[in-house]
Amino acid sequence: MKTILSDRPLSLPTELLDADCQLFDVSALKINRCVGCFGCWVKTPGQCVIRDDAVKVYPCLAKSGRVIYVSRICYGGYDVPMKTMLERAIPVQMAFIRLVDGETHHVQRAVVPKQALIVAYGADTKEEQEVFRRLVARNAKNMGFAQYEIRFVPDEQVEETVRKELAAWKKS
Repeated sequence: MKTILSDRPLSLPTELLDADCQLFDVSALKINRCVGCFGCWVKTPGQCVIRDDAVKVYPCLAKSGRVIYVSRICYGGYDVPMKTMLERAIPVQMAFIRLVDGETHHVQRAVVPKQALIVAYGADTKEEQEVFRRLVARNAKNMGFAQYEIRFVPDEQVEETVRKELAAWKKS
């Protein structure tokens, strides 16, 4: 399974999107903020207690072996729509802790290891890009990334970058 998670609408040709590929525009979905209740760990394990559009997204992320994240970068981090969705994906993790490279990280709940591409736009400075690189490196350990790549692109190249990646997926 493949998932594209974008914080803005994308006009992608249907021939690049097959039945095995889900596209989510998180800016168009109703996704509430995580309230930190940990109900997804203790009350309803693996399921968020908040019933909104996020419950359609995080199971797809867990099952996907390939993922594209498209996000504006704001102060070296994901902008609000993407950050909100990623925080709401916490049900794919368990409350249990494991050691990864000498650091503590959550145990994943049936999460497929991912090849991830992060298409980052809006990072104006090298410093902001470096902060984002460090953030993604840390997140990769909690999000099940077997490998990942970050591509910093101007706003106007976002769709072209995603199209090229989808075309490469089709060939492989």
